[in-house]
Amino acid sequence: MKNRYAILAAVTVLVLVIDQATKVYIDRTMQLYQSIPVVNGLFSITYMRNKGAAFSFLSNFNYRLPFFILISLVAVVAILVAYRKLRDDQRFAALALSLILSGAVGNLIDRVRLGEVIDFLDVFWQTHHWPAFNVADSAICVGVALLAVDMVLEERRQKKA
Repeated sequence: MKNRYAILAAVTVLVLVIDQATKVYIDRTMQLYQSIPVVNGLFSITYMRNKGAAFSFLSNFNYRLPFFILISLVAVVAILVAYRKLRDDQRFAALALSLILSGAVGNLIDRVRLGEVIDFLDVFWQTHHWPAFNVADSAICVGVALLAVDMVLEERRQKKA
């Protein structure tokens, strides 16, 4: 059990430090909407602020800030409850939930501190842009993908047993 909680602590601290440090750096060194090409025609660092959720969803909702803070807190509690129910051998799921948790907390910190989330990773193809995102968003996406893989692997393990 100690091993599982060590994964949670290490991943959460590491992702939170990287997430918050990159957001502070972007905020202090760039102007809003400033863009720095990294890979021409594919990837830029572009300073954006997102008042909504993914893809600016609900950004014009009157009670968006309390709503997103509440949803984030509920998600954190749900992740911790799910984490507690993991078996000691479920290290892959522990890693996945740790990434999701750290991403949720990283964006929650922004919402509480700024009332919105700092995004800066801008992936595009010619004029077609994926919505800008950040390290916390990346951790959530990678965590969800790993959790999906773990669920498939867990199902196979149970069929063999």
